[in-house]
Amino acid sequence: MNDLKIQQVWNYSYADFSEHHLQSREQFKTSHAILNCKTGILGATISQCSDCGHIEYHNNSCSNRNCPNCQAVKKESWVDKRRSEVIGSPYFHVVFTLPHELNPLLYHNQKLLYGLLHKCSAETLLSADKKYLVATPGIIQVLHTWNQTLACHVHMHCIISGGGITPDGKIRKSKGKFFIPVFVLRDKFKGKFLYHLNALHQSGVLTVPPSFSGQGEFFCWNTFKDSLYQKDWCPYIKETFNGFGNAIEYLGRYTHKVAISNSRIISVTDTHTTFSAHGRKPGDSRRTITLGNEEFIRRFLMHVLPTGFQKVRYYGFLNNRMKSKNLKLIFKLQGYQKFKQRYIGLGMVDLIKQIWKKDICCCPQCGHSAMRLL
Repeated sequence: MNDLKIQQVWNYSYADFSEHHLQSREQFKTSHAILNCKTGILGATISQCSDCGHIEYHNNSCSNRNCPNCQAVKKESWVDKRRSEVIGSPYFHVVFTLPHELNPLLYHNQKLLYGLLHKCSAETLLSADKKYLVATPGIIQVLHTWNQTLACHVHMHCIISGGGITPDGKIRKSKGKFFIPVFVLRDKFKGKFLYHLNALHQSGVLTVPPSFSGQGEFFCWNTFKDSLYQKDWCPYIKETFNGFGNAIEYLGRYTHKVAISNSRIISVTDTHTTFSAHGRKPGDSRRTITLGNEEFIRRFLMHVLPTGFQKVRYYGFLNNRMKSKNLKLIFKLQGYQKFKQRYIGLGMVDLIKQIWKKDICCCPQCGHSAMRLL
């Protein structure tokens, strides 16, 4: 039985889906990557035991960032690199969520508005810090566009350090609690996003989708904008970390996550897919959801990001241009570097052996001889 469950959905129903739905170039590319992943179409490696002669065939994976079969090693490597950038301060997990009324607009302006969400989330945290922390923290942001049912739910996960560099080159830390009042985050974030959204509309670069413009005289941009100002955009502080490196390990769950993993898919038939999801409210038991295969594919492909779009971005003292210089200063001022990379310089074979304790070079037949590539 094929254990790449998501691939089964595409094998059953992608041809029918393609007849009924238009796809972007990125969605088409992702679909064919999922169809071909570990099938042999993308090539394979062949190895043979130097002792017993046993031969192993390993089909190549697609490495597409939207494929749930290909994220494990990337995630571990990312977490390992970030570990060496952790400073000695508390860390906090903040989530900014956009109102669902914006979903059609977001989908038709993905690169533009997802980029705006990154910008406004970072500016909100950094501008508030000038008053409440009086230092520049380090921020890692990860964009997610889905909820547990694969519907559109656009939100930004932000890990922010509770310490940073002051304007006079010193270190300042919070006292353990999140240092920015939630109402300040709410008002600043909503104000910034809607200000820039309106500016984009006024300049004519914003694509208004048919679901809006189709309302003809009944649609008014100013009325729509005012309704968004009336909504509660309240962000929330999801977690507080005092274990330093735990924050990065935690964020690793989000960085290389795709809309659904194979482990959540319970069953696949030629017409329907059933998967598990969290309960509707905290404390509720898990639930099962069944979708027609074409609807499952449609929902999954909604979350394929434009080519080249960076869903993970860095701000504050982790800004890519100044990160090395800033971290060198922080580690010097605090007198130590808390964590270092564990897997630096390791190849794929050694990386798998270190993380998953699996020696892929050891013959699975005789168990004691090395496999060599043919």
